[in-house]
Amino acid sequence: MATVLVPLAQGCEELEAVTIIDLLRRAEVTVVVAGLATGPVTASRGVILMPEVTLDEVLTHDFDMVVLPGGLGGAQRLEADGRITDILRRMAAAGRYTAAICAAPKVLAAAGLLEGRQATAYPGILDGIAGLDLSAAAVVRDGAVITSRGPGTAMDFALTLVELLCGRAKRETVEAALQRG
Repeated sequence: MATVLVPLAQGCEELEAVTIIDLLRRAEVTVVVAGLATGPVTASRGVILMPEVTLDEVLTHDFDMVVLPGGLGGAQRLEADGRITDILRRMAAAGRYTAAICAAPKVLAAAGLLEGRQATAYPGILDGIAGLDLSAAAVVRDGAVITSRGPGTAMDFALTLVELLCGRAKRETVEAALQRG
């Protein structure tokens, strides 16, 4: 079974975090929700999220994917945390998936994972980053790096992650149950 790390930082975008966690779990993916520190995380709109573990508790675990929710404040805190940079670089070196949405693709860029790649993010977040092919698409996959634009694309982003980890049939099953259209 696939395992995914979703680190939560103060100021993260709750709609993105919860959508990612929820849809991956609907696909029977093991999702580890880790706070950068002990205790609850206050998201960008004031929703209180409770991580299951601290990041320190899972630093040595192997994951198939790391997914970073956005929210400018959360992304800034993720970017400033050297543990996140180390995890992202380790994942990339192992050829494993790294994914980010909204403002969080700037964390991937700061870790050096977007150079020479196509990516998307919340408008303006990745402007001026050299060596990046910026796209306006809702979700962009370039190799093992997946990025998405923002809260409105969170469901498409999470379903893409389900498909990558579990296959097209599982994505279709999860999506059908959501009654999207």
